[in-house]
Amino acid sequence: MVWSVARSFGLDDATAKDVTQTVWLKLIENLDRIEDPERLPGWLATTTRRESMKASKLRARMIPSEFEYDVEDPATPVEVLLIESEERREVIVAFRDLDEMCRQLLRLLTAEPALSYEEISSLTDRPVGSIGPTRARCLDRLRKNIERIKRPDDDSSSEGEDRA
Repeated sequence: MVWSVARSFGLDDATAKDVTQTVWLKLIENLDRIEDPERLPGWLATTTRRESMKASKLRARMIPSEFEYDVEDPATPVEVLLIESEERREVIVAFRDLDEMCRQLLRLLTAEPALSYEEISSLTDRPVGSIGPTRARCLDRLRKNIERIKRPDDDSSSEGEDRA
């Protein structure tokens, strides 16, 4: 029943498995609160629906999009377009180097239409008060990743020169 409710939301197998696992975990966490075992199927169905909706919203916000380059001025020099393209590539590579929690949070913070901190808190199971500081740490990591990509360590080449 749990599986079929999760799949009825159009979730892929992996996401439906995650939802199913979460529902069973929530059941274990709440076993001591179940007073009427006959109502358990309803509780399972409701919990599965809620988790499926949460997963659907989160997944919809996390669908990667392709970058499209609209050249407003056809007279823009090719060199400028290449530099912009390289900068975007650096940001993408730096973003991919972040841990999953940072990638998820930054995706949600840049989603269109914009989400409130309360919505992001609900989707990520994080306290509202931690979103801003975590955002700052994630952006700092992203900046450091971009700097690292822009100027790779030249230590290995300078070490080789010192030995010669």
